[in-house]
Amino acid sequence: MTLTKNGLLGQRDSTRTVGQRYQSVVVMFFITLALLGGIGSRLAYLQLVQGEQNRQLADNNRIRLIPRQPERGRILDRKGRTLAGSRLSFAVFLWPIANKEAEWKPIVQKVSKILNIPPKVIEDRLTQAGYHSPTLVRIARGISPAQVTALAELSPELNGVQVEGEAVRYYPNGDLGAHVLGYTGELTDDELKDNLDKGYRLGDVIGQMGVESSFEPRLRGEWGGQQVEVDGAGRVLRVLGEKSARAGNTVTLTLDLDVQRAAEAALGDRKGAVIAIDPRNGAVLAMVSRPTFDPNIFSGRVTDDQWQELQEKQYPFVNRTLQGFPPASTFKIVTTTAAIESGSFSPTAVLPTYPFVSVGGIQFWDWNRAGFGPLNFPGAMAMSSDTFFYQTAMRMGGETLIEWTRRYGFGSKTGIELSDEEAAGLVPDEAWKQENIGEGWFIGDSINMSIGQGFMQASPLQVARMFAVPANGGYLVKPHLLKDNEEAKQWRESLNISPTTVRVLEQGLRRVVTAGTGKVLNVPDLPPIAGKSGTAEDPPRHSHAWFGAYAPFDKPEIVVVAFVENSAAGGGGKVAGPIVLQVLQTYFGKAKSTANQPAN
Repeated sequence: MTLTKNGLLGQRDSTRTVGQRYQSVVVMFFITLALLGGIGSRLAYLQLVQGEQNRQLADNNRIRLIPRQPERGRILDRKGRTLAGSRLSFAVFLWPIANKEAEWKPIVQKVSKILNIPPKVIEDRLTQAGYHSPTLVRIARGISPAQVTALAELSPELNGVQVEGEAVRYYPNGDLGAHVLGYTGELTDDELKDNLDKGYRLGDVIGQMGVESSFEPRLRGEWGGQQVEVDGAGRVLRVLGEKSARAGNTVTLTLDLDVQRAAEAALGDRKGAVIAIDPRNGAVLAMVSRPTFDPNIFSGRVTDDQWQELQEKQYPFVNRTLQGFPPASTFKIVTTTAAIESGSFSPTAVLPTYPFVSVGGIQFWDWNRAGFGPLNFPGAMAMSSDTFFYQTAMRMGGETLIEWTRRYGFGSKTGIELSDEEAAGLVPDEAWKQENIGEGWFIGDSINMSIGQGFMQASPLQVARMFAVPANGGYLVKPHLLKDNEEAKQWRESLNISPTTVRVLEQGLRRVVTAGTGKVLNVPDLPPIAGKSGTAEDPPRHSHAWFGAYAPFDKPEIVVVAFVENSAAGGGGKVAGPIVLQVLQTYFGKAKSTANQPAN
């Protein structure tokens, strides 16, 4: 029993009890060790592997990039007067990272109502920038004082919305010179893609046409900005870095504000164009096109009413000084040059004129339906006799006339800085007719071309360039808008026209004013003027009216060409002549003349 008892007792005593009280501690130790190892591994992963990314996210939550748009360079006229500058305005910016995407929804709705911008437009801008972007994104420019107040009153509910003052483009003379100056506007999505490599960014403003576009690299300037640290409420704690914006360069043009204003007033609301240049070097003094627009409206958001008003006009953004039209009888300058320089006619030749000339069974009529009797070149120019020039074209042939037309610069761009908007015009020839009409060149084509009709197309600027040739003694000038100090000879090339031919042109153009179709410009209070009228048929619509002139006759310093599209009032001398006269009166500082003699 004892053994049995002892055995039982021994069996009970043999169960291991050493360290039992520490078992739970050991288990907890290993569990804690495993947990700490997992956390440590995670921390090591976050620190070593994703550390840079996480630091960036943290920085994005406390660091804000506040860009500073540069002030655009000014545009001045030749006398230093401002044509385009800047004014202070208010813009609305969003800070995408300030809210989560869902949190932006009610904010966007409130901002949309205040700014009258569709919510989707604002949401698209946020999406494009990215909701984690620390950079302010502009959604509206040129907002009204009432809108500024409304945003300020709701600011506690508009986290991430900020109103900033900025310089916006301003044209102090309204629509004056709109086509030559152009306008600015925010980059579209497609324009942004095309200009990313040039340093442009979302919301950037860029020149959209005219000088603003052509001289964009000079006018643009360089962005600056601040990198600031903010607290959770978006308040700036300190400035981490700053780069000053660099303003764009000033661009001084050849335009004369007084001449430009006079040309605008002279053309009035009529559809057409006026161009004035210096015949000595091609400097553009005035460039007017109608209908027009006010470029200031594009410095902010264009309203529906403003856009509708623009749509009611006939192509208000087309610069008609650079577009092609039949040059009509102004072109007789080229025909005269070709006839004499080719040797087909003597400078003193006299030809009979008729009511019409018949070729191939077709009657080509003179404009007065009667003829003028025998005329020499100056007389034919003065009376603008069509049948006289028909005969010159028939004798010298189309190839000679076409050659001289191209030597005068027609059919090619002039080289002016607005080349993207300029049409080359058209000088038709046999190859062009075969390709476009499917027939050869006929004598009738030469006849029509001799008076600037048929398929011939020329811009008012090209016509002004043509008038500069007899004005400066036989040189073809390169029109330009950028003012510089280069000598005149750098802007022109000789056409190698004989002095005799130049004198014939001068005599004919002067006689137009003293005794012909341009007597409206024969006024005593101005220096002697030379010029030429033109009336271009444009069936079934009304004809176009032209007049080109230069003065003073003995030492020309200005050429003015006026073009009235589809004028219903009469011919070139009657409609376009007074426009040229008004510009010349301003240029020479004379009182307005009451002379208004009707002429073709």
